Amino acid sequence: MKILATVIIGLISFQFVIAQDLTGNALLEKAIKHHDPNQNWSTFNGELFVTMSTPNNSTRDSHITINLPKEFFQVKATRDSVTTTLTLDKSTFTRGLFGNDQPSDQEIKQYNLTKERATLYKNYYTYLYGLPMKLKDPGTIIDNNVERKTFKGKDYLVLKASYDKTTGSDVWFFYFDPETYAMEIYQFFKTDENGAIQPDSGEYILLSETTTINGIKMPKIRAWYYNKDDGYLGTDTLTN
Repeated sequence: MKILATVIIGLISFQFVIAQDLTGNALLEKAIKHHDPNQNWSTFNGELFVTMSTPNNSTRDSHITINLPKEFFQVKATRDSVTTTLTLDKSTFTRGLFGNDQPSDQEIKQYNLTKERATLYKNYYTYLYGLPMKLKDPGTIIDNNVERKTFKGKDYLVLKASYDKTTGSDVWFFYFDPETYAMEIYQFFKTDENGAIQPDSGEYILLSETTTINGIKMPKIRAWYYNKDDGYLGTDTLTN
């Protein structure tokens, strides 16, 4: 028993040393190697089928097409029998409603069928499903220090990322399993005019299960909660 206890203590101490010795960029590289071992993200050309469920709302089913080399993005979403399509093909924007590619001005306003909305969806889906690889994008500032934190009873290696002023003002924290370097949680906070984190702002996202698409390990389930009170916001589920 004494030998076993010594081994356990040794392993814990070793993992602690790893957390202390790892730089932020080194941790990021290990996480990318876990999720995208063949470096497929930069040439990603595939489809995502996502079901979003939120309290007191019907589900929304989205068929998302992403072709990064050709700068093509499309989301076709259905909720309550209403189907909308938003497409960005390089700088060309098109939209559709019930298969009609020329919706009226009233329909455009009612269903928010705008280029700005399409760009928002493109940034949202490519960022979240492109993590942690997207943390290599220009404008991302990776903190050199790696912290070890306990979240929901489990220990993690935590990477902090912020952004230059032209990219964004939120501060993100990414939680990785200390043995596999799998990303299991991410969390963001808003900042005030001085760049300080506002503790009661933002959300955390719990990732569970894994599915492999185009050789990339992606979280199958993403559940969103408020930081301030753990209030549940909704869940995105990959159904590929």
